[in-house]
Amino acid sequence: MCRIKGERMLISFVIPCYRSEYTITKVIDEIKTTVAMRDEYDYEIICINDCSPDGVYNVLENLAKTDRQIKVIDLAKNMGKHSAVLAGYAVASGEIVVNLDDDFQSPIYNLWQLIEPLEKDLCDVVTANYKKKKQAWWKNIGSNFNHFISGFLLDKPKDLRFDNFNAMKLFVAKEMMKYKNPYPFLDGLIVRTTNRIMAIEMEERNRADDKKTGYTLKKSINLFLNNFTSFSVKPLRLSTSIGVIAAMAGFIWAIVTFIRKIINPAVEIGYTSMLIIILIMGGLILMGLGMLGEYIGRIYICLNASPQYVVKKTINIDYKDDNTE
Repeated sequence: MCRIKGERMLISFVIPCYRSEYTITKVIDEIKTTVAMRDEYDYEIICINDCSPDGVYNVLENLAKTDRQIKVIDLAKNMGKHSAVLAGYAVASGEIVVNLDDDFQSPIYNLWQLIEPLEKDLCDVVTANYKKKKQAWWKNIGSNFNHFISGFLLDKPKDLRFDNFNAMKLFVAKEMMKYKNPYPFLDGLIVRTTNRIMAIEMEERNRADDKKTGYTLKKSINLFLNNFTSFSVKPLRLSTSIGVIAAMAGFIWAIVTFIRKIINPAVEIGYTSMLIIILIMGGLILMGLGMLGEYIGRIYICLNASPQYVVKKTINIDYKDDNTE
């Protein structure tokens, strides 16, 4: 990554904010302190208020009044973390775009370790890889399952997982912004943009407050569905394969039953086995129809031009994109 001698490199920090009234100031202060360590870098901090129910917007508004490098996007409706991040990417202008959480868990002090491979052009995206996630046990189970499914659907390396602290070159963020449909899934957008991705092992910190994550079970399920249906038709192919296997098994069982009846006419056709087959086949059919319905429903919503996000107001931002009122 080349730049003119003496010119400062701009880093865009994108932070989706939800229920972080008491943590976001600490995060922003640490960003300022970290960037100030090196004179050759400058920063802009883009905070997206994802229609948070607390007073985080008021905090951001006060911070932005005293520092024009802090830019605020206020969304009219809660659209989820991934949509909020894309809203931030839409106005990012730094050569490097860094995505982090608003709860202080992202180890910002490792910033230089994170962006060094980008500057050396070793990769296009760098993500933190936490040895241990500081979250509830059910969230760990969900994260591991989602990682397994995304590896299968997106054909990404098995040892690659995206955590809440990553950096990318600007062209990657802008290419991701070309996805205009609802239900964005950041991992899928990154993987379809570039395969030059590196993971660096880091330690995740505890939250700066005593509140629980705003990522509820419902939001986790919605994220899983986005992962499952947005960037691959493999689930439909899997459903077809299961149907073929079930049909073959039923055909074989029918032959076995027919032969048994010929060999021993006294053998009665079992009601239980027939009921089991009907229930299994009925369940498989309903599962396939449900999966197909999920795809069709999302296609319908996309055709209705449902927005990824709607911007209510901005602070210190002159840019206006198609999703801004």
